[in-house]
Amino acid sequence: MRSPRHFRRRGPLACLLWPSSLLFCALVRLRRGLYRHGLLPSKRLPVPVIVVGNLTVGGVGKTPLVIHLVGELRAMGWTPGVVARGYRGESSHWPLSLGDDCDARLGGDEPCLIARRCRVPVCVGPDRPAAARQLLDEHPDVDVLLSDDGLQHYRLRRDLELAVVDAARGLENGLCLPAGPLREPRSRLDAVDMVLYNGNERVRFGMAVRIRDLAALDADDERWPIASFSGRRVHAVAGIGNPERFFATLERAGIEVVRHPFPDHHAYHPEELRFEPSLPILMTEKDAVKCRGFGLEDAWQVRVDLHLNELAFIGLRRLLREKLQSWRRSTLPRPDDT
Repeated sequence: MRSPRHFRRRGPLACLLWPSSLLFCALVRLRRGLYRHGLLPSKRLPVPVIVVGNLTVGGVGKTPLVIHLVGELRAMGWTPGVVARGYRGESSHWPLSLGDDCDARLGGDEPCLIARRCRVPVCVGPDRPAAARQLLDEHPDVDVLLSDDGLQHYRLRRDLELAVVDAARGLENGLCLPAGPLREPRSRLDAVDMVLYNGNERVRFGMAVRIRDLAALDADDERWPIASFSGRRVHAVAGIGNPERFFATLERAGIEVVRHPFPDHHAYHPEELRFEPSLPILMTEKDAVKCRGFGLEDAWQVRVDLHLNELAFIGLRRLLREKLQSWRRSTLPRPDDT
C-alpha cells in the first residue's frame, strides 16, 4: 500500500543500496539511448501515439488522466483507442481485446475500468506494438492511440509523452531502484512534453479527482449524489496506489470513514469485504470492476472526474492540438519536386 520506508528518505538502507541504484540508472539510460538511436527496434504506427506514464513504481493516478484524454480527443474530432500492459491480468493469451463487459481478472483492473467507463476500444498485453496492431485491425476507425503506463515501453514509438507525479509523495528520495522508487533517473522528466501533478490543483499543472456520484456496485444505472451519504458512517475500500487520498476525499464530503486499505491491484475475495458492523461499503471504481457479482449488499462505487487547474487545462489542450496537427501535416502527401 505504502512505498517501502527506505524510498522516502536517504537513510542507511538507501545509502547501502546506492551503488546498485547507480548501476540501474546507467542500464536504463543505456537502454533508452539504444532505442533513440535505432540500435534496438521500435514500432511506428500509422496513427499518432500519446503515452501517459510515470517515473515511480506504484500508482500515481494515471487512469483518471487517460479517461479525461479520451473525452478531450473525442471532443476534438478524433476516435481514440487505448493500449495497456494488462498488469496482473490472468489471460492465457495476449494480446487481449476488452469490451465494456470485460473481466478484470483476465485483462487487469485499470484497462477494464477504462473500457467500461469510456466505451472505448482497449487492447492489453506485454507486447505493446502487438496490442496496438490488434486494436487497429479490429477497429479501423481508431485514428489515435493512448498508451496507459507506457513511458518505459520504448518498443512503441510515441508522438506525445505525459508524465504524472503524485503531488503528495513527489519523487520521494529521488533515487533509482532499488535504493529509491524511480524506474528512470529524475532527469527523464525533462524530456517529456508535460508533467502533471496529481492531488494538488494549486501547483503548476496540477490536477485532482472530484466525486461525480455514487453508482450501485452491481447496477450502474442506480445513482446517488455523494451528499446522500453525508453524516453517515461507512466502510471505505481502496486498493490503489494512495488509499489515503480516497479516504480523505470521502471525509471532506462529510462521511465518517472506517478505513480498509488494500495493496494496489489487489485481487479481492468476497469474504474480505464482509465487514462488521454492517454499514454501507464505498469503494473506488478501480476496485469495483473486480468486485461485481460478489453479492455485497449496500455496496457502492465512487465515480470521479478529473479536474485540471486552468494552467494545466489550457496547456494540455494546446499541446494535444499542436502535436496532432503536426502529425497530420507530416503524413500529408508531399508535392512532387520533379
